[in-house]
Amino acid sequence: MNVVVNAAMSADGKLSSRRREQVTISGSEDFERVDRLRADSDAVVVGIGTVLADDPRLTVKDRDRRERRLENGEPANPARVVVDSNARTPPDARIVDEQAETYLCVSENAPVERRMNLSDRATLVTAGEKRVDLLRAFAMLQQNGLERLMVEGGGELIFSLLENGLVDELTVFVGPQIIGGRDAPTLADGDGFVENFPELSLEELEKVDDGVLLRWTVQY
Repeated sequence: MNVVVNAAMSADGKLSSRRREQVTISGSEDFERVDRLRADSDAVVVGIGTVLADDPRLTVKDRDRRERRLENGEPANPARVVVDSNARTPPDARIVDEQAETYLCVSENAPVERRMNLSDRATLVTAGEKRVDLLRAFAMLQQNGLERLMVEGGGELIFSLLENGLVDELTVFVGPQIIGGRDAPTLADGDGFVENFPELSLEELEKVDDGVLLRWTVQY
């Protein structure tokens, strides 16, 4: 399995404002790059916070890219994966519509009624007692043929994936604005590392739109 984290952050490392509302950081050139990356992936992964804040659909926007996927024997859109320990995904969320297959990674602690309400909208992957056990969940996703995973946030999920040694590549667009705020989400939230910090090896640096694209491989 290959896991690529893709994110856009402000020059001061914020994913959005302290209100945790969607903020446009990228420009048209980076949006095209992200769409290409989605089209090349088996699945797009987000945490429940992203679903509740943005209600994303996470599908491929460009028709030609969808058609090429179909020509290659793949679904028009990659699968969607939500890491959602307590099954809080709304049944009417766009991420569980019929545009693509969706996997919901939940814990055993998720209320049964919520799981039942979602079971006909998505494939449930149960791993972990109170929180999703990411190693087990990703192993189960791999058993379902998902080898190329693109992670689109948020910061809590990205930190947890790094903590579990599951990230192979980190690609970040750094936009030309300052958001600020001690409570604004960052690229890797969660508890934070105090030792054994994951190290990055810079593979690519490119000016994109009015920002810069950085691509690292992750060293453990």
